[in-house]
Amino acid sequence: MTTQFGVLLRQLRRQAGMTQEQLAERSGVGVRTIRGFETGERADPRVATVRLLADAVDLAPADRDDLLLAAAAGRAPRADPPARDGTGPSVTPGDRGPVPDALAGTADQLARAVAGRWRREAEQRQLADPFPLPVGWRPVPERLTDHWANIRRAPAGADPGPLDLTGELERIVEVYRRIPSGRLVVLGRAGSGKTVLTLRFVLDLLADRARDGAVPVIFGLGSWNPATTPLREWLTGRLLREFPGLAAPGPSGSTLAAALVEADGILPVLDGFDEIADGLHRAALEALNTTTLPLLLTSRPAEYAAAVAGTDVLTSAAGVELTDLTRTDVVNYLPRTARKDPAGTVWDPVLAELRAQRPTPAGANLGAVLTTPLMVMLARTSYSDTPGRDPAELLDTGRFATPEAIEDHLLDSFIPTVYRYQPDNRPTGQRRRWELDRVQHWLGYLATHLDRLGTRDLAWWQLNSTLRRSSRVLAAGIVAALAIGLVDSLVDSLVDGIAGGLLAALVNGFTVGPAFALAHGILVVSGRTAVEPSRVRMRLLRGTGDARARFGPRFAAGLLGGLLFGFGDGMVSGLMNAALFDFGDGPVSGLINGLVFGPVFGLAAGLVFGFVSWAESPLDIGSAANPVDLLNADRTTVVFQLLLWVPVFGVAVGFGTIGVIGLARGFLGPFVFGLDDALALGLASGLGGGLGYALCFTAWGQWVVFSRLWLPLTGRLPWGVTAFLDDAYQRGVLRQSGAVYQFRHARLQDRLCQVFET
Repeated sequence: MTTQFGVLLRQLRRQAGMTQEQLAERSGVGVRTIRGFETGERADPRVATVRLLADAVDLAPADRDDLLLAAAAGRAPRADPPARDGTGPSVTPGDRGPVPDALAGTADQLARAVAGRWRREAEQRQLADPFPLPVGWRPVPERLTDHWANIRRAPAGADPGPLDLTGELERIVEVYRRIPSGRLVVLGRAGSGKTVLTLRFVLDLLADRARDGAVPVIFGLGSWNPATTPLREWLTGRLLREFPGLAAPGPSGSTLAAALVEADGILPVLDGFDEIADGLHRAALEALNTTTLPLLLTSRPAEYAAAVAGTDVLTSAAGVELTDLTRTDVVNYLPRTARKDPAGTVWDPVLAELRAQRPTPAGANLGAVLTTPLMVMLARTSYSDTPGRDPAELLDTGRFATPEAIEDHLLDSFIPTVYRYQPDNRPTGQRRRWELDRVQHWLGYLATHLDRLGTRDLAWWQLNSTLRRSSRVLAAGIVAALAIGLVDSLVDSLVDGIAGGLLAALVNGFTVGPAFALAHGILVVSGRTAVEPSRVRMRLLRGTGDARARFGPRFAAGLLGGLLFGFGDGMVSGLMNAALFDFGDGPVSGLINGLVFGPVFGLAAGLVFGFVSWAESPLDIGSAANPVDLLNADRTTVVFQLLLWVPVFGVAVGFGTIGVIGLARGFLGPFVFGLDDALALGLASGLGGGLGYALCFTAWGQWVVFSRLWLPLTGRLPWGVTAFLDDAYQRGVLRQSGAVYQFRHARLQDRLCQVFET
């Protein structure tokens, strides 16, 4: 039955001329959720969800109030927060003040972006289909937690008892709010549901977030090196990567990301303490203890216990450990995931073994496996979602003599199942068919790449790091030489004919290509840093104070780089011209060329870098919310930079060369360099230099060179890398964590890596 809220929502959406899909895209609320509201299948919308919908439709104040009242009309009163037994403060966990007014709007935008991101991800992972698995927990041993007096912020001399921290997934926020310190450690073995718990925690906390409350943000801890990067600095850097719009200047002159972190406007949800590099767990725990930030930290038990034994517990932190699923949980869940027929489901005979008072060895093995959400998900994928497959084979002790054998089978079956049997529900024009053997090879290659980097984050701009440094330099040089050679051949053919164009392509390709390769090697490879995607968008006619402040430093950087590049390229081209055409003394010709083109290229590059900085504008906070969006945004930025580079650099080089030669005639003798030469040089330099810069020194250019050309050419990845990664995400092999992909689970990545290397 349709609710008053559903009727009003549909009416307002239609008045705005929006489809359900468009409303979902703009609000960040899942399309299934919107459809459920409008049909009455979903009731009791959360206040935060209603606000997201109202913002997306851009409602007037009166209409917004009507929508909120309609939502409240069908909502049961919320229970009061649990009592604190008179101990500790009666404010939010952590006793932090509100977000400053100057940052409140930014925090609200960030909260909407975070909620939309994780709500879509929860739907993609089918976490509530048919219902969430009942992940529960128990308190950790006392040796892993701080004194209860510290956890409860008790006054000196008080000796309060422990808090009741038992609960299940849907009560995680309620349990967290019982902790006055606002610091909670969640331990659990692989596949026990830690990441799902963090997702649910963030969504539920945002649903009731006050406008001036801190924003919970999930941070994967695997990339943190506490020995080199302080916690707040690392949090700021991760925020900038996940939400590029936070790079805009904040109230104090720093970035919005830094301002939010410093003002405690972020509630860090630190996922994966165990994924920090070996040898750094103790340093990480010590670094966390230098701050009293409220936080939620997840880890596998062994790594956290070892860190505690080596240093101390997490100050003021309570702790819980996720418990195994019970056989009743599994028996209640799996049949509802399978197709029903009069005889029951395919799971009924198998689950009868789990119900038995004295299970057979086969039933005991399977029961030991189906104790984590990960294994239950894999079993569901392989048998509930796949017609014609019988889970009774899991009881074959001839094939699966141990629980470990069943786990390996479920992990190994996942990829073949989702690529062979799962239907592709996307439009016909977007469907892709992949050969299973190649898919397993490509995924194994990616898993091995992540293992070598020591990370779980599959970032598209880091795929070039799968190659040796020498291969990267070689690839950059070859592609730059081909691109610049092609441009020079086309331009010089207009002036000197086809033969002259081919000769110019040969000479310039052999001089400029190695120069770009060398610069690429020095700036990118030797520094062992990947080129990061741009955090700005480009707009003309900016002219703000910030833009003017950026112009000088960028001009100076471009001037220095162009001066060195132009002098080196001029020297090499002078030597080659002397050797090939017997044109004067080689060293002298090289020196003259270097003295001419060094200042010219320096001035041109300085102007380009300065004008590019002038056109930069911060991204919206909610933009670039996933890997594909970030890739498209970076491509748009690079194309804009090229459109600015070509005319500015070309005009500066062409007419700058005329000016330098005119000044040099007095002491170097006459030069033959006319207007047609200047136009040809300017056009070739603008196009060639722009392409070389884009391909070698931007994240999108590196993506084109390596991920779209070099890696597919050598068979390491498919030609359609973007489509392949998105398809793997749609099939559930990958998940999205902001701007990066991750494998659905760390154990899946580890298994793919293990198989690939055998």
